[in-house]
Amino acid sequence: MTSISSELRDLPASSALLKRYQTIRNRTERLVAPLGPEDMVVQSMPDASPAKWHMAHTTWFFETFLLAENLAGYRPFDPAFGYLFNSYYEAVGPRHPRAQRGLLTRPSVARVLDYRKHVDEHMCTLLASPLPEDTTQLIELGLAHEEQHQELLLMDILHLFSTSSLKPAYDLRWPSDLSGRRGRFKPLKGGLTEMGHKGRGFAFDNEGPRHSTYLQPFEISDRLVTNGQWLAFMADGGYSKANLWLSDGWAVVQQNGWNAPLYWQQDEQGWRQMTLRGLVPVDPAAPVICISYYEAAAFAQWADARLPTEAEWEAAAEAGLLEQVDDVAWQWTQSAYNAYPGFRPAASAVGEYNGKFMINVMVLRGGASITPPGHARSTYRNFFGPDKRWMFAGLRLARDARQPGTVNNHDSEFGRDVIGGLSAPLKSLSPKYFYDAAGSELFEAICETAEYYPTRAETALLTRVAPQIAAGIPAGAALVEFGSGASVKTRLLLDAAPQIALYVPIDISANALNKAAALLKKQFKALQVAPLLDDFSRALQLPAEAAGHTHVGFFPGSTIGNFTHDHAVKFLRSAHALLGDGAHFIVGVDLVKDAATLVAAYDDAEGVTARFNKNLLVRINRELDGDFNIEDFDHLALWNASEERMEMYLVSRHEHVVKVAGHTFHFSAGERLHTENSHKFTVQSFSELAQRGGWSVSGYWVSEAPQVALFSLKG
Repeated sequence: MTSISSELRDLPASSALLKRYQTIRNRTERLVAPLGPEDMVVQSMPDASPAKWHMAHTTWFFETFLLAENLAGYRPFDPAFGYLFNSYYEAVGPRHPRAQRGLLTRPSVARVLDYRKHVDEHMCTLLASPLPEDTTQLIELGLAHEEQHQELLLMDILHLFSTSSLKPAYDLRWPSDLSGRRGRFKPLKGGLTEMGHKGRGFAFDNEGPRHSTYLQPFEISDRLVTNGQWLAFMADGGYSKANLWLSDGWAVVQQNGWNAPLYWQQDEQGWRQMTLRGLVPVDPAAPVICISYYEAAAFAQWADARLPTEAEWEAAAEAGLLEQVDDVAWQWTQSAYNAYPGFRPAASAVGEYNGKFMINVMVLRGGASITPPGHARSTYRNFFGPDKRWMFAGLRLARDARQPGTVNNHDSEFGRDVIGGLSAPLKSLSPKYFYDAAGSELFEAICETAEYYPTRAETALLTRVAPQIAAGIPAGAALVEFGSGASVKTRLLLDAAPQIALYVPIDISANALNKAAALLKKQFKALQVAPLLDDFSRALQLPAEAAGHTHVGFFPGSTIGNFTHDHAVKFLRSAHALLGDGAHFIVGVDLVKDAATLVAAYDDAEGVTARFNKNLLVRINRELDGDFNIEDFDHLALWNASEERMEMYLVSRHEHVVKVAGHTFHFSAGERLHTENSHKFTVQSFSELAQRGGWSVSGYWVSEAPQVALFSLKG
């Protein structure tokens, strides 16, 4: 490209402001130095601008607002430039349409560089003389404005290069974002606090006035969400679950087909992302960037957290709780961009700088790796539309503080069981913890796979025999279901037995429980529903509504196979005590069959079961501050013929260390984490098991191949 002159660097620095002017203006020209003239003319999308336009527009700002107003006898370099390079200042006059900036093949890059030289020379003359305070402040605004465009220039270059099939690098030496640990939640007390610029040094007008605001107690992550966490979100179907998304966001996802952050692409080498260094592998330990507000909000919903408000973010930054504050990515907040109390835009044209955009955009805080040095501060308010994602924008999570008297997840049963299971010589976890909200949805998806026969076979069997089962249920009975799931089979039984008056679903997952209750209340208007949030294997007491009813237990889905035989006996006895003497219990079991059919059912071709298995690690990360990298583990399903059971494992791909709830666990290459057993039965073996549990078999029904069975037990 045309060489950049060095005269500006040689001008005498007669004042601190002049030195700053020289430094910032020179940085813009260094940023465009790697570009050719062709690179500097193209506009890749309406939101972006050509590099040539950025250089000219920042120069136009100084010419229009400073030289024309304050330097006697100044003559514009080219009167046409006032039209070509105005951005949005209505008070200054008309302007070239934003979306057509890429059509400006003239003036040439060389002509724009001459324009910069002309304005710089006259600005140095202006800066050499004493200036009133308001003029000095306007110059500072112009310098901050140019720094903003330096960042925009790099954003726009990356977007432009990403559209090229060559995927060129802007600078092979451009530093990558540092990898590191995942964030940890840090608490901050609530109360009355102040936010906004304190009045010392430069700030944009939207950073003030400083004012009081009240914060509830909250927790905020000290680091940004990583690519590895985002990969887990994607693997769990994050871009395909409407319930995670704001309505407008879901419409944008559907319209644009989003399935990953903006610059990610998947090929035979795995996931790669376009950066200023070119196309590079996605680093799971590096922070995720170039995501929209909609994506950030969906991830936070998935992670059982939320985005911080801008007041929370500023308070945490001021308290020194945050890492990666302004050197990686701007961070979305849940705050809409509005005026602070007492805000008034300036009466002059520069009053259009911020105030006019306070509608339909969201606030980001912090700074990015492309933000000029010294440009960011804790009160800085960046803002973009919620669908925009070519900015270097990421997120950190926040959540409401735990209320006094609640149990820390680390001290919960889940936390204790996970720590115990990972500490054992042969690591294992209980399959009951599969069923958080995401796990419950994944299990429903498993039931729809071609290979997973148990649900289809049992549903067909229940459809056929439900009238026979219903005939043994007395009027006014209470149906007690152990593990509510999707309640599809429950509806079949309720349809066949309208005499059932009360439905009591028992489940450890509040999400699954509420979903089942809502569906059945809607479909069966006369049915009373009394959900019980509990571990169904150990529930001690039914809800008060169940008193006075005959109890009929319902345990479909062959879930009893997940217990060891001893635990299954213990469960059957517990269920007997819960339901009472003389109760009726319908239990579904899977029967022994050929190994190929069984293994395929637990390792489907679409990988849904693998995601279901790995979701257990996602839950540990979310609820117990774990740092499992999901991609470090493979799903494994095996048939154990001697024990007559299917076994599921997560197998470590390499040696590594994992932290969970403050504890450290070592995994060797190939080491297995045992996550599920699913025992299969014969009619004889299950009858013997039921007898050990205090029940007698009053009847059973067997499906067509692949065979499953329903047993009718009497207490």
